[in-house]
Amino acid sequence: MTRKSKDVYFSEIADLLSTRSTCLRNNVGAVIVKDSQILSTGYNGAPKGLPHCEELGGCMRQRMGVKSGTHHELCRGLHAEQNAIIQAAYHGVSVKGAKIYCTTQPCSICTKMIINAGITEVIYMEGYEDKLAKELVEQSNLIFRQVDIDRKHSINGK
Repeated sequence: MTRKSKDVYFSEIADLLSTRSTCLRNNVGAVIVKDSQILSTGYNGAPKGLPHCEELGGCMRQRMGVKSGTHHELCRGLHAEQNAIIQAAYHGVSVKGAKIYCTTQPCSICTKMIINAGITEVIYMEGYEDKLAKELVEQSNLIFRQVDIDRKHSINGK
C-alpha cells in the first residue's frame, strides 16, 4: 500500500480550501496542523458577513494598479493564513507549536502573525515575492519549506 506523505495530504487539503476563496486575484487556502491533527482552516476573502469584491464591482487592488506583494493593507479581504489563525483564536484553540500548510508562501503580514502565534513551521506550494517576508523568516526560528504536489489531480490544478 502506498500512502501520501503528511505534507502532500495536508497540502492537498489546503488546496481544496482555496476553492472556497472569494478573492478575484488569487485563491489561497491554509490549514493549521499539530500532532497530525487539523486545528483550524482558512481561505482568503472578505470579513464574515461583508460583501465580497465581486459584489462591489471588482478588485480594489486591481482598480488601483497595486502590484502583487505590496501594500497588503489595500484589500478588503483577509488572507487564508490570517483566517486560519483567527478561527483558531475565535474557538479557543492554541496554535503554539503547530505547522501551517498554505497554497501560497505567506506575505510579510501573515509571516508576522505566524511568528507571533507560535507556529513553528510553514509548508507552502507556490512561491510569493515579498522581500520583507523573506527577511522575517531569515531573522526568525521559523522553518519555511516548499512542497510539490501533483496539482493536476488536485482541485485547483494549474
